[in-house]
Amino acid sequence: MSASLSGDLVDRGTRDLATGSVGLDEDGQIVTYTVAPGDALYAIGDRFCIANALTIATLNHTRTIQPGEVLLLHPDSSVPWVPYFNPADAPAGYQQIPYQLAIEAMGAAAAASDLDAMRAIFADDLSGLFPNPADADVIAEALDAGDLEALRQMFA
Repeated sequence: MSASLSGDLVDRGTRDLATGSVGLDEDGQIVTYTVAPGDALYAIGDRFCIANALTIATLNHTRTIQPGEVLLLHPDSSVPWVPYFNPADAPAGYQQIPYQLAIEAMGAAAAASDLDAMRAIFADDLSGLFPNPADADVIAEALDAGDLEALRQMFA
């Protein structure tokens, strides 16, 4: 399980509907974008030369963006990413909506640094939705370790 935006991100500067702030890593690479009021995914994509701005939404497990939300633009490739729509190995007829709702709830709990809520959502709603138990085990290990940094990226 991994996710990425292809190519190097280039910040072409603020523009209409993309006035938020950029977060950089220690090497000066663009890592995050904080949504400003009035921002739109397509304008954010244009600002960073991202051909398909919907990739930002998928990468961040969301359908809509809100002011103050921190979007992950350059994930750490060593941290597993949990697919948003359904597990990669989901069989035909997979129940996508319960999975997506659990993924969104995990993301909200991760953003709030609420490990207890994440553990409850995982145990009650999410863990049994993975066709491959090894995928659920990766999440369980991060929850057991209390690794909020990894969990925030998994559920950006």
